[in-house]
Amino acid sequence: MRKRHPQNAPGDWYVDTRCIDCGAARTAAPGLIVERGGQSVFARQPQTADERMMAWRARLLCPTASVRSESHARVPDGVFPEQMTKGIYRLGYNAKSAYGAHSFAIRRPGGNVMLDGPRFTRAVVAQFENWGGLSDILLTHRDDVGDAERYGAHFAARVLIHEADRAAAPSADCILTGREPVEIDADLTAIPIPGHTEGSVAYLYDQRCLFTGDSLAWNFETDDLEAFRQYCWWSWSEQRQSLKQLLNYRFEWVFAGHGGSRYVPSIEMHARLEALLERMATT
Repeated sequence: MRKRHPQNAPGDWYVDTRCIDCGAARTAAPGLIVERGGQSVFARQPQTADERMMAWRARLLCPTASVRSESHARVPDGVFPEQMTKGIYRLGYNAKSAYGAHSFAIRRPGGNVMLDGPRFTRAVVAQFENWGGLSDILLTHRDDVGDAERYGAHFAARVLIHEADRAAAPSADCILTGREPVEIDADLTAIPIPGHTEGSVAYLYDQRCLFTGDSLAWNFETDDLEAFRQYCWWSWSEQRQSLKQLLNYRFEWVFAGHGGSRYVPSIEMHARLEALLERMATT
């Protein structure tokens, strides 16, 4: 039974009690939607046009359809895909099978790319068809596969995953091995970062955008980079060593499956990563 959680702010928008506390809505609407009582709730009602768009994005990405509106207003145009920066989009329609992980798209002349899998919906299919198709699906690790294989079959797209996490995507046709970086294309590199899972991989695009799965994220509350010690399924020490490799690369965006996505200048991002690695050594 759907029921409005009592800790929502009074008003039109609310999160119901079927919320699984995946955190996706909070990272799409930071400050507007917060964690209380073991789930997400509206801290206040959206007031501005930007806040109303954030609420709609939270609604359309919620994997349990728990973000709701009593007014049943019509979905506005332009909710998804959400352009994050030049050529990069958040797809929305997060999959419950991926515990609400975010997925992304790169629109590029060399072929459009999907990073991890949303649930299979006509809205996402139509968007890629409008963009001219989908050439590659890059999976960061076993947890965030979602419906990637259905998209791969629909578009005849190549599906990449690391061999250590291959069981989560058995029909994947491009298997990454070992721990050395692999150049997928001139502007796209796969960087194995085992730790969160044994087969975790980050993907660097255009020397500015790093897609990190669940290995590295932005925390909007602390306004800093974070890694999830309590959700490290394989090896925390290996995850720290793996993330050290990222100091060898330049990037100014972190796009996370779980946790926040954020831009900071590349020099500052490097310094924040160094500071995070120091913190990880003591936890």
